[in-house]
Amino acid sequence: MTSQENRRITDLGTLKAISHPLRMRLYRALFVSRTATASQLADQVDEAVSLVSYHLRKLADHGLIEEAENRSADGRERWWQPASYGISVQEEDLKGAPELLAASAAFGRTVNEQRTELHSRFLDERHTWPEQWRTASVSSEWLPRLTAAELTALGEELEAVLKKYDQKARAAEEAGDTEGRENVAVHLHAFPYHS
Repeated sequence: MTSQENRRITDLGTLKAISHPLRMRLYRALFVSRTATASQLADQVDEAVSLVSYHLRKLADHGLIEEAENRSADGRERWWQPASYGISVQEEDLKGAPELLAASAAFGRTVNEQRTELHSRFLDERHTWPEQWRTASVSSEWLPRLTAAELTALGEELEAVLKKYDQKARAAEEAGDTEGRENVAVHLHAFPYHS
């Protein structure tokens, strides 16, 4: 990956580009695999290679992904990688821009639908995982009463812990420690609500 920082999305075109459901699935699949070709990603998302190639180019047009070092023997396949460690949309960038606010809501819904689908699939297939993975999985809900400042601090601490574990796992994989590793999804939602 080119940048070890999150890419902060502040423009409407990029926000619309990543909000497309297939593009979000491709971005997620590419983030997990770190590098891949359109053919490999097409297999993962069960779509035609030509369609996947088109959407990968759209993601690249907006700087969300980029070409990676070619890994094929004949050099004919195009390899892709995420252009940054992740992406983020910040509330302060949406102020006074109703079109960005609407696009951000669409982005959030797309992400939420795909997260829900991923978790539902785990629940449906949980019995196929070894006991150690079923035991290790986490599902909990906390309902604390916090101030906005406390919620901000909580979010920053949780992000730091997750980043630490992710970077540790990436370093271990790069060193060849791949035994027993699986893709793990960690979804956090923390928001105010009225009961």
